[in-house]
Amino acid sequence: MSESDAEKFQILSLDGGGIKGLFSASVLAKLEDDLGVSIVDHFDLIVGTSTGGLIALGLGMGMRPRELVRFYVESGPKIFQRSFGLRSFTHWVYRKFPQAPLRDALQECFQDKRLADCTTRLVIPSYNLGDDDVYLFKTPHHERLKRDYKVPLWKVGLATTAAPTYFSSFQELDSLRLIDGGVWANNPTLVGIVEAVSLLRVPFQNISVLSMGTSDPVRYRRRSLDWSGRLGWAKSAVDIVMRGQSLGIHKQAVHLLGDDKVIRIDPRVPEGLFALDRLTTEELLSKAAHESRILSPMFEQMFLSHKASRYEPLYK
Repeated sequence: MSESDAEKFQILSLDGGGIKGLFSASVLAKLEDDLGVSIVDHFDLIVGTSTGGLIALGLGMGMRPRELVRFYVESGPKIFQRSFGLRSFTHWVYRKFPQAPLRDALQECFQDKRLADCTTRLVIPSYNLGDDDVYLFKTPHHERLKRDYKVPLWKVGLATTAAPTYFSSFQELDSLRLIDGGVWANNPTLVGIVEAVSLLRVPFQNISVLSMGTSDPVRYRRRSLDWSGRLGWAKSAVDIVMRGQSLGIHKQAVHLLGDDKVIRIDPRVPEGLFALDRLTTEELLSKAAHESRILSPMFEQMFLSHKASRYEPLYK
């Protein structure tokens, strides 16, 4: 490894997207198979929101992407149980899914592991609904990070995936009302860059990012939105805000680092093909196989030469 390779600081950023996290996990698994590597060996920091946070936690505790693919395939139907239309009706006034199946799946997956047990630096966004403020879970990779390392991984997972209207807020950590980090950082690329620059003192010019979305549906924005009020915007507002946030973050990351330092994978797909809470295994795995085939040579050229330095948690 050359001196310039040693100076690099590589960030893996993983978007939220519900059960579509299967796509991200599968792309990473295909890269490992193609290149004969362990993905985590090539990233100095992993940031993940919601389902991306679950993948980040899994990678941080030593799981391989193929194991995460199996987690989604086996646990997805239990977490997002179908109810023949009744749940869609009650969703208008009540959260759509109970949290218990997700809790059971995460506790079985992560056991008693804590953030201090992770072997890679992690940052996992959530949001503090009670205090109306952002909330970040971090491994103890800086001397001032003296609290989060004690938190069990399953609790971090429930906090970052508590998507409004889909799951209840998570309140089992200091009685905080924590919800899905996707409300402010569904694409957490800038979270990773800020962490690297501000806390870890990495120069901008040394940073490279692999930013992974979970698919981007092609939608037609009807003309009536140009003059609509609250009712007209009710269906489109959240989607437009989330997409605008993600696009803005990506463009700012490219502006900060340069377009040769950021790779973004977030394939455009027909509207309705994938959903946050509907497992379409074959279609997601097929899309992942296609996109990873394109990504593999770019990953090899941009990221493979750098091996992340050994991370040692400061507190245990």
